Amino acid sequence: MSQTTPSAAAHPVPPPAGRAPRRAWRRSTREALGAYAFVAPFMILFVALLVIPLGYAGYLSLFREQLVGGNVFAGLANYRQALDDPLFRDGVLRMARFLVVQVPVMLGAALFFALVLDSGRLRFARLIRLGIFIPYAIPSVIAALMWGYLYGPDFGPFAQLARGVGLDAPGFLTPDWILASLGNIVTWEFIGYNMIILFAALQSVPATLYEAAAVDGAGAWRVAWHIKIPAIRQALLLCVIFSVIGTFQLFNEPKLLSTIAPDAISTSYTPNMYAYTLVFTNQEVNYSSAVSFLLGAVIVVVSYAVQLASHRRIRRS
Repeated sequence: MSQTTPSAAAHPVPPPAGRAPRRAWRRSTREALGAYAFVAPFMILFVALLVIPLGYAGYLSLFREQLVGGNVFAGLANYRQALDDPLFRDGVLRMARFLVVQVPVMLGAALFFALVLDSGRLRFARLIRLGIFIPYAIPSVIAALMWGYLYGPDFGPFAQLARGVGLDAPGFLTPDWILASLGNIVTWEFIGYNMIILFAALQSVPATLYEAAAVDGAGAWRVAWHIKIPAIRQALLLCVIFSVIGTFQLFNEPKLLSTIAPDAISTSYTPNMYAYTLVFTNQEVNYSSAVSFLLGAVIVVVSYAVQLASHRRIRRS
């Protein structure tokens, strides 16, 4: 009877002390280097296209061009001048009024369309959803030119129709109506974008909530008000913050319409237009940088206030 010897595979020789930690360290290092390699292109572009220009703009905002002495350090003088500048303040307040009126209308319409599409009772829902979203795919410059033609008091179809029935041409481009006309363009452009965000959020609501509501006898209106809208509150907040940022950065639409409505839209109609005019018309690069940074501060403060108010309301409820 022979006696078997235990094989090496059955009893592997343990690696020397210190080799296993080195292998783990090398593996973690390779994984870290791979991760850095993946994010490196984005970080390079982020630094080159955002961080460096912002830093340079902040640097310029601390200087002032003078006839005697050239470009001299001015500290926060440009910021103090911007805070006392009525053109900048009027532009910010004008966009604040625009925000208070236009954003609720736009988000209310987007929420309504999202709820209707999510109800599943609409025929040709995909076609209707695509039709509502298409304006967002149109560049804002093209949209402004199209609506400028429609608003035109001399050549627009609305003006021709009004004259055809013996009425005066509507004053879409007059100082009294230009803000509403701009609001109509922006609403038309971004309803579909916000609707898609809200509709996607509605699709993620668990169906069990609807089944429980149906067992309790809740109708479509109560399901929408008590289940769907509270469930997509974070998506609504996201849309509000995007709208706040977009409102204070409004530029393309008023800039293009100003060519056919120079009496209603001045070069400082919005803060962005004012900063643009300071740079490319007045050659005040330093002051324009300060105005741009103050505009960014306004956007941050308003966005944070909206987010803080929303969170407090969620906690109370």
